[in-house]
Amino acid sequence: MSVVNYQVENGIGIIRANNPPVNALSQALRIGIQEAIKAAQSDDSEAIVIICEGRTFIAGADITEFGKPPLSPSLPQVVEEIEQSNKPVVAAIHGTALGGGLEVALSSHYRVALASAKVGLPEVKLGLLPGAGGTQRTPRLAGVKAALDLMTSGNPIGAKNAQAINLVDEIIDGDLLEGAVAFAKNLIATKAPIKRSGELSVADDNNNAEFFDGYRATLARRAKGQIAPQHIVSCVEAAANKALSDGLEVERNLFMECITSSQSAAMRHMFFAEREAAKVKDLPKDTPLREIKSVGIIGGGTMGGGIAMNFANVGIPVKLLEISDDALARGLGIIEKNYAISAKKGKLTEEQMQQCMSMVEGTTNYEDLGDVDLVIEAVFENINIKKEVFTKLDSVCKQGAILATNTSYQDVDQIAAVTKRPQDVIGLHFFSPANVMKLLEIVRGEKTADDVIATSMKIAKTIRKVPVLARVCYGFIGNRMLQPYFREAQLCLIEGSTPEKIDSVMENFGMAMGPIAVSDLAGIDIGYKARETLTDEEKGPAKCFCVSDSLVEMGRLGQKSGAGFYSYDPQTRQRVNDAAVMKVVEEQAQAQGISRRDINDEELLNRMTFGLINEGAKVLEEGIAQRPSDIDVVYIYGYGYPVSRGGPMHYADSVGLKTIYETICQYAKEFGEEFWQPSALLKQLAEEGKTFAQWGQEQ
Repeated sequence: MSVVNYQVENGIGIIRANNPPVNALSQALRIGIQEAIKAAQSDDSEAIVIICEGRTFIAGADITEFGKPPLSPSLPQVVEEIEQSNKPVVAAIHGTALGGGLEVALSSHYRVALASAKVGLPEVKLGLLPGAGGTQRTPRLAGVKAALDLMTSGNPIGAKNAQAINLVDEIIDGDLLEGAVAFAKNLIATKAPIKRSGELSVADDNNNAEFFDGYRATLARRAKGQIAPQHIVSCVEAAANKALSDGLEVERNLFMECITSSQSAAMRHMFFAEREAAKVKDLPKDTPLREIKSVGIIGGGTMGGGIAMNFANVGIPVKLLEISDDALARGLGIIEKNYAISAKKGKLTEEQMQQCMSMVEGTTNYEDLGDVDLVIEAVFENINIKKEVFTKLDSVCKQGAILATNTSYQDVDQIAAVTKRPQDVIGLHFFSPANVMKLLEIVRGEKTADDVIATSMKIAKTIRKVPVLARVCYGFIGNRMLQPYFREAQLCLIEGSTPEKIDSVMENFGMAMGPIAVSDLAGIDIGYKARETLTDEEKGPAKCFCVSDSLVEMGRLGQKSGAGFYSYDPQTRQRVNDAAVMKVVEEQAQAQGISRRDINDEELLNRMTFGLINEGAKVLEEGIAQRPSDIDVVYIYGYGYPVSRGGPMHYADSVGLKTIYETICQYAKEFGEEFWQPSALLKQLAEEGKTFAQWGQEQ
């Protein structure tokens, strides 16, 4: 079956694309559109309409062509054919017109859309820029700022907003094809001109060097180290100041820089990794799902309230349980405050806010959870408290209800063991703030039933989370791997570095925050309190935590107390270097018999990132994570790892596993085998000359 059909109907040439499921711009689709446009130039049609069958307009590139040599015709050739048509071309948009799909529409002379349609240029999310004239035609239609906002965010906008910035000419009410044909006939009747967007000039007050420089500076802060957003600015600047042909040359050159960059390779890796993470290897595709129509949340603190919001946002009723009326009032207040902030920012209407709040019902009685389909415990990280909660849930919840713990590192199997239904128990580890962070680490216990796993993976998608499956170990995937990362940050500090230098190295690498700043944000006292319950042997060498413990004992708990490894401005919360901290560091170094030395940026980066990678390899060899790319998804969506690096395991492959293995062996000699013991898997792959990605494909 041809993916493109062309017919002349009542004087209008209609090009119908039908390439399920999303009309991706495959080679066959490109050929079909190009041939139809050519045919229309010499037939008896007076105008042309491009429309798509199925649920959407062209929703972007064909991902099966990613990484392969280009196939003719290229998309730039197709859009040039459309724009140079001697008959008016109308793009009729429904669903989503994304990436190359929108570029097809922009090369058409007019665009009509259903009110429900969305348009966007999301290439920046793959480390790319629109490469078929999108950077040149969008600013000619929408103006400089609107074009930059659309392309550097990568986020789609609705048809009405698109109409407001001249990307859509008319909103169709009713049947799209009928409306598009009527629009085309009106063009003929009124002898409307053929509007080639490439021939327009950019008329915009923002068309000056000062504006472009300011926009670049903003992007440098927002998308640290990423080249695609900066290249998009250069392309739009070219559109504003050059002829179309010259601007297209700039776009083509910068597109090639992007697509051959390690950043785009990393971001395209993440595109596929996110989709792979949703698949459970040993789970039959026909595994039945449990119905989740109502949810109970135990604990109304910041985490519990955030979790409740995820379900309320998608219309699933929530019962929020707290130990007292006062605690419940505080919990509901947190939720209301969060919604009010969203409403103030214009993300929710007052009506939507009230609708979401109406989905959350408070209670102090466990019996009220008797009919919920899923209950999520979000109480203090103490296994005895959690066991007590699950004992109660086991007695009150209906048979078939899923009992989930939000624990970030406790043993899910121990928690399940206090119930008579361990098959119904699973870990659902949300990340804080739970109503914002996209990652959901789903922890399968030894006895967790298949349908509980399948239902949990599905419900994650329902509440717009990115699920990653893990098995039980201390800290699961993400928090377990953090231990060597934070350990090395503390060791580098006492051995000779400073908080500012350690953080700046990781932030320049692309991390949202450096490890010292993260410790201050989380609260230094959390680790201090956890260590109080451990024996000296369990704590490990004192030099790993002596500085942080000294700061806690001085009352410097982090941001919440106004001082930790840094001091914080009470108004702006900006961190400031503090000489008192370095005095503590130097005193503790002397007490531990450490001669401080200058540590260069390369060593700082390698000790922290290689420690993370080595632990990730251990997570893989123990079967805690399903695949290397799952670890990358965890770190991108849960820990602020730079997407332009593709996650720690992809980054390891780009560095070379042999290099990492040899460096870790050297560190074992320099800093001690108690800290640096190369993973057996890392050693194996380094010796075989393989990558984590290759190993993952073989499993």
